[in-house]
Amino acid sequence: MKSTFLIVGPALLMTVTSCSSMMDTTPTIAGVVAADANFSTLKAALAAAGLTETLNGTGPYTVFAPTNAAFAKLPAATLESLLKPENKAQLSAILLYHVVPGKVLAADVVKLTSAKTVNGANVTIAVSGGTVTLNGNSTVTKTDVPASNGVIHVIDTVLLPPAP
Repeated sequence: MKSTFLIVGPALLMTVTSCSSMMDTTPTIAGVVAADANFSTLKAALAAAGLTETLNGTGPYTVFAPTNAAFAKLPAATLESLLKPENKAQLSAILLYHVVPGKVLAADVVKLTSAKTVNGANVTIAVSGGTVTLNGNSTVTKTDVPASNGVIHVIDTVLLPPAP
């Protein structure tokens, strides 16, 4: 009986170890943003717009994530105004213009000329000399940042959706 237990014991231990190593510990898009100091303004904007839970959701999503430096290019009064509760809808529209449904990796982005965002408007995509730009003024500076519910591509300029 003891020899049977010794044979089964390690087999069970191996099974448990295999299962636990398969668990995905990659954070969600919102988790990646929250953990990176370069996204503290984006984190605050997502919270002000009520979108943190959305980007913690199932997805998958592709997010073109502006850094703090990208937000710093906006006039200070504009950003301050957007973060006010009365401008939540406008801020939400801007942030959702940075989100494309589905997981679109860099290898796929470079094949596109535009993508429909979650806010309903298209963002234009151009590739020149290995550099990807969005709407002609925002450069993708880092690609394929993994998240459990999608992927993040880092951009250097906040995207502003076209006027309705």
